[in-house]
Amino acid sequence: MIDFLTWLRNDTAGLLLLAGAGITLLLFLIIKLKLEPFIALVGTGILVALAGGVPVDDLVGTATKSSDALIEKGFAGILGHITVIIGLGTVLGAILERSGGAEVLLGRLVKLFGEKGTPLAMGITGFVLGIPVFFDIGIFVLAPLVYVAAVQGGKSLLLYALPLLAGLSVTHAFLPPHPGPVAAAGLLQVELGWIIIMGLACGIPAWFASGILWGTWIGKRIYITVPEDRIIPESDDAKKLGGPALSTVLACIGLPMLLILGGTFGNIFLPDGPVGSVLQFFGNPAVALTVAVLISMWLLGIRRGMTSMELSELTSSSLRPVGMILLVVGAGAFFGAVLTATGVGAAVAESLAAAGLPLLVSAFVISAGMRIAQGSATVAIVTTGGILAPSLLAGDYSQPQLALIVMAISSGSIIASHVNDGGFWIIAKFFNLSVKDTLKTWTVLETVLSLVGFGMAALLYQFV
Repeated sequence: MIDFLTWLRNDTAGLLLLAGAGITLLLFLIIKLKLEPFIALVGTGILVALAGGVPVDDLVGTATKSSDALIEKGFAGILGHITVIIGLGTVLGAILERSGGAEVLLGRLVKLFGEKGTPLAMGITGFVLGIPVFFDIGIFVLAPLVYVAAVQGGKSLLLYALPLLAGLSVTHAFLPPHPGPVAAAGLLQVELGWIIIMGLACGIPAWFASGILWGTWIGKRIYITVPEDRIIPESDDAKKLGGPALSTVLACIGLPMLLILGGTFGNIFLPDGPVGSVLQFFGNPAVALTVAVLISMWLLGIRRGMTSMELSELTSSSLRPVGMILLVVGAGAFFGAVLTATGVGAAVAESLAAAGLPLLVSAFVISAGMRIAQGSATVAIVTTGGILAPSLLAGDYSQPQLALIVMAISSGSIIASHVNDGGFWIIAKFFNLSVKDTLKTWTVLETVLSLVGFGMAALLYQFV
């Protein structure tokens, strides 16, 4: 028994077996036994940590160092980032719905693209707005549009959600100012201009194949309804006044994104001056969304006849579904942290790096292995970039070639999103999906996106 545990905790094959067993148990508990995902994730994470040799003191902490516990750090790592953003984004979406603003924007998109082209409009919206904002923020702000489209169209929520998600995902992995591609560019000393060029060249076909082709195909075959607690009826005052002006709606949606983008540029080009400090302050996602919510309360609420009491009730009712979302996302992050702490991620990276594959293929495979092992796309990109940087910087590679290697890394980092990925649980909860349906739709979408992106990188590499 001792020899087996030693092998399980120290050998690459044993670590991979441990990870596979943990994920299998988790899926069994959720899909077959119908255990609440939050409980299943925490329970399975604890079992995997103990089997993988994580010391009890490191797992649960001590009386004097409880904040260092892996459980607390796993939850805090992601919840510290997204809790305020989820809350503010949810309130902003609720105000847009109650005022009729979401319907105004959707109506214009439908008029522009036609009713059959609404999924394409959603995908373009996700791609364009996904450039300046993080993946999760885009979901929180834009999800109300998906709900309205599904209710008005009378079709599956997936038909409208998947194109939007593909747009948000491809920009998160392939384009600056998102942290993964920016970090990889820094590690491999690639100019961001080339990252943008190759990111668009690889990302647009990948987005179209995964979000538009696959998304609309599977969206017509799996019918998902809009959760009742996400449908916020338009107020009587809004009905009497008619919908708000499209410019007002676009300002309320675009303001936080412009502020966040301004913060990014301020950090890059004006890191030390007073102007840069102001841009970085208002570009913080929490600050940007707070400003947007307050302005939306005034423009779409008070000015259109809503009372302070009505706004307070709207805010409270919109936040009620958020609690379970946060618990599940935090538990998913804890499970991913456990896999990292047991050494699974490092074992995967080392074994794949030693496989002797062509460089572009190695970049993709190492990143994909890291993604599957520990869940985070950004971690997969940064880790793979660090592994490959010494050999790449010592070689004679052009800027376009290095940029395409970054695209191969980025492609691998988004493959097969599953239960150890916080984004998996955000999407499952926000779009009313069971674990099984999330695997059949979102996980496949990410895999298609990954493979097509890598295929484009490999094709372009032949000509640079």
